[in-house]
Amino acid sequence: MSYYAAKLLPFSLDTVILYMPAFVSSLVVIPIILLGRLYSMTAVGFLSALLASVTWSYYNRTMVGYYDTDMFSAMAPMFIVYFLLAANHKKSLNFALLAAFMIILYPFLYNQGRAMVFAISVLYISYVWLVHRKESFAYPAIAIVASAMLPLWWPFRLLAVFGVFGILKSGRLSEKQTFYMAVGLTLVYVAAGDGFNFIYHKIMRYADRENARQGLHFFNVVQTVREAGHIPFELLAKRISGSVPAFVLAVAGYMLLLWRKHAFVITLPLMGLGIFAWWGGLRFTVYAVPVAAIGIVYLFCIVGSYFGDRRLRYGLTTLMTAAALYPNISHVMGYKMFTVFNRDEVKILDRLRKLGTDKDYVITWWDYGYPIWYYADKNTLIDGAKHQNDNFIVSEILTSDSQAEAARLARIAVETYVGSGYQTVADTLFGNGKENQIDPNLYLENLKAADLVKLPRKSREIYLFLPWRMSAIFSTVRLFSNIDLTTGEIGKENFYHFLRLRGRRKDRLVFNADVSLDMKKGMLIFGNREVPLRRFVTTEILENGKVSVKTEKLDSNATLSMIHLRNYRQFLVVDEKMFNSLYIQLFFLRRYDPSFFEPVLSSPWAVVYRLKI
Repeated sequence: MSYYAAKLLPFSLDTVILYMPAFVSSLVVIPIILLGRLYSMTAVGFLSALLASVTWSYYNRTMVGYYDTDMFSAMAPMFIVYFLLAANHKKSLNFALLAAFMIILYPFLYNQGRAMVFAISVLYISYVWLVHRKESFAYPAIAIVASAMLPLWWPFRLLAVFGVFGILKSGRLSEKQTFYMAVGLTLVYVAAGDGFNFIYHKIMRYADRENARQGLHFFNVVQTVREAGHIPFELLAKRISGSVPAFVLAVAGYMLLLWRKHAFVITLPLMGLGIFAWWGGLRFTVYAVPVAAIGIVYLFCIVGSYFGDRRLRYGLTTLMTAAALYPNISHVMGYKMFTVFNRDEVKILDRLRKLGTDKDYVITWWDYGYPIWYYADKNTLIDGAKHQNDNFIVSEILTSDSQAEAARLARIAVETYVGSGYQTVADTLFGNGKENQIDPNLYLENLKAADLVKLPRKSREIYLFLPWRMSAIFSTVRLFSNIDLTTGEIGKENFYHFLRLRGRRKDRLVFNADVSLDMKKGMLIFGNREVPLRRFVTTEILENGKVSVKTEKLDSNATLSMIHLRNYRQFLVVDEKMFNSLYIQLFFLRRYDPSFFEPVLSSPWAVVYRLKI
């Protein structure tokens, strides 16, 4: 879609990906309004469409610039819901055919939502089977929808759908034969498909955040993703309906809708996923937004119906909807997001683009994968969609206290990735879950010594991209390698803490969080507890771009060090493991082993090194 929009329309690709989320996601108003008209509730459709399209969660995940499959995740299912309900309400196989077509199309828009579409389809078939089985349209509709869910390659499913539709339209089958066709297709897609298994694994992925249990024990990325963590009820309510009162009314209205319009039971997966966000994380709230909007406006219309005067009835309904809209409009007006990278960071990547070729790789954390692909035209091991077990590899490189290990692992990882046909490096390298699985601890230890592990032939350049912004998440980066892969045991938590200077008090520097530094004693004071410092380091980026590093050695037996980052006006307290990590040594202190690394780009925002082996 992006390609053809940029190719056929007078817009650049940048413009297309900037505005496409807002354009595509806004299409959700169409099925919502049509649902209202379907049940002779045009006012409900119109007012709930206004609410759904700007509610917190839906706006946040589909705003201008948020170029992500979220633009389809909640919009497209509402078209499926409308077509299914229209097929049921109008007794029309044409709408069943449209629903089947959307079911086949949906994985291309948002593959992770297959479980939800499966659940909607199962509920629709179950509902029609239980409630409308005596009506002539029931089994033909079931057969068409079931054929769209068959475990076949999509072209064959498309052929199956049109084939079933054509046979049913021809009138050649008797009612009994149509019944057997519907039963057979349903049994095949339920029994042979992966729908239930897919749903189970999706739920467990977010509900169970323990580390991987089979083979080696990698740290689960879901444990660190904010949008996949448990959220408080108040946040759940605000993201789905804008406020707690509105959410309560939306749930009440939705239950009333289910009681009066039983066919809406097929929307339960959407509302259920939204409420699952309470445990699974805020990313799921977006699914419930359209359904909750319909629920609350439906309740308002029921309340308004008790007033005889038409103007009073519609005026009151509109006023109550406006009250529900207000917190969402206020949120939109105050919701400001920064760009992923700022101008100075992009300049670094523009310069990196001119180095080497597009076959080269950049080692950095997955948060920066897409910008590196986009601006620097370089490859990465992990990015926004590809960050599973290889998070361990990149974390080990960035946090290793051995520059020899980090450099050798970087070369081995990239060459293994390319040579294996782009398979997960950690699984390939360590033989994860296979008979030839090796001890990764011993393997990584051997990388620290020369000649114990044979390096692959160099086929491309490898760069390290070390940005300032990674300092804010570096303790999280460390989590992925601070684990024994053979046992799953988490290592001792490393100390990594930023402090901001508040002022001076005689011989003390006073920081936030009730922390101070006794400059005479070299003692860091946490409340009433004194902790000695091993060293006090001051770094400053000079006008010529070079970095001045001054080190004052204090207590050689101490475990903590303080780094004064003068240009950033911050103080960083770290333990020995973090102090000696590749990131801190190469970015903050610019201390690198010239036999392994060569600095090629430098600025206060990011430093880029080229691997020399």
